[in-house]
Amino acid sequence: MDKQQQNNEPMTEQQTSEWVRAQFQKANLFLAEQGVVMDTVAVQESRYLPPFVAVWKINGIDRKSYWAITGDLPTDVMALSGAANAREALRAFSFRWQMQAQQLMEAGVQDQTGADYVKLLISRAEQIYQLFEADDFWNSQPV
Repeated sequence: MDKQQQNNEPMTEQQTSEWVRAQFQKANLFLAEQGVVMDTVAVQESRYLPPFVAVWKINGIDRKSYWAITGDLPTDVMALSGAANAREALRAFSFRWQMQAQQLMEAGVQDQTGADYVKLLISRAEQIYQLFEADDFWNSQPV
C-alpha cells in the first residue's frame, strides 16, 4: 500500500486503473498455477473495491467459468457454481476461509508463519463478509 492509501486519501483514477490491472494479472497467474487458462473476463459481473478486493468472473478456455478473488487478501478461486454473483462469491470465499482457518487450528499450527496465516484468513474472511452484508455498496454498483 502506498503512502497515499496509508493516509486514507482516495486513489486517483490512474492508481485505480493500475491496481485493477495488477489484480487482473495476479488472478491470471493464480489461475494458471491451478491449471486454468483464462479466455475472457465477464467485466460487467466482476466487482472491484480498490485497494482491498477484486472479484472476477473468469471464463476459461476449458469452457468452464470461475470466481476469482484478489487484493489485500489471499488469492483464491472457485467454480462459478459456487456463487450466483460477485456478492455471493464474497460470502462463499468468507465461509471457505473460516473453515480453512478452523481446520488449520484443529490440526495444530506449528510455527509463527502458520499462526499468521490463520489470523489473516480469519480477519479477511470477516472483512469480506462485512462487505457482502453492505447493502449500500451493492446498491451503488452498476447492474
